Amino acid sequence: MKKNINGITCNYEISGSGPWVTLYHSLACDLGMWDGLAEELARHFSVLRYDTRGHGLSSAPVGAYTLSELATDLAGLFQALNIHKSHFIGLSMGGMIGQTFAIAYPGILKTLVLADTTSRRPENALEMWAERVKNARNEGMEALVESTLARWFTEPFRNAQPLEMDRIGNMIRNTPVDGFAGCCNAISRIDVLDQLNQIECPALVMVGEHDHATTPWMAQQMQAALRDAELIIIPSAAHLSNVEQPYFFNQAVLKFLKQYS
Repeated sequence: MKKNINGITCNYEISGSGPWVTLYHSLACDLGMWDGLAEELARHFSVLRYDTRGHGLSSAPVGAYTLSELATDLAGLFQALNIHKSHFIGLSMGGMIGQTFAIAYPGILKTLVLADTTSRRPENALEMWAERVKNARNEGMEALVESTLARWFTEPFRNAQPLEMDRIGNMIRNTPVDGFAGCCNAISRIDVLDQLNQIECPALVMVGEHDHATTPWMAQQMQAALRDAELIIIPSAAHLSNVEQPYFFNQAVLKFLKQYS
């Protein structure tokens, strides 16, 4: 399904019934990243998944995107679908948008699950992301697939799950370069750690123990800065912990959400 919001066409899917839960995917993925969790949640909730600006079947306009713009896209989708309250689950870039949205639009999110994400990028973020964008523009997204999978998953999982590597790898290679570049500009500037105490809803911070991109230390910083947050470190997982340890991830999310539904 598609809606025109904030100057773009937004692709989304809805499943299940009950209180709303919104799932927001990682950079260089699409709403299919959440297939497993969406199926679990649909037994208890109305589940909204969508392709962020620049990804999947949503529009990929040329130019730099901002976190505020991506949060405004979410607000526009909520308005178009008449959603006034929702739980929110975001991983990596999705978690950054969740934080930005919760600060800018207080009172809409019932809970906030922040998985494998950060509130403040390291000093070299602009240079690091600019180099990845340069590689994507010069060689295409295919050039980023192997190095990205190596960051996102532990080596044992990559070796044992070739079909899953193909599935996620296809999401990476099919991401429009303009969308990747636009979102890289947004996430390379994340800096909301000092504003997290403005977020009033309960939060669950989750991180893979082997996540070297958004580390357990970053997760601990977020938990300490939030008013009401618990922290779970997921064993034997790297950056896409929902894919690498789906049972652990899904059960932790369900337990958390049921406390507030």
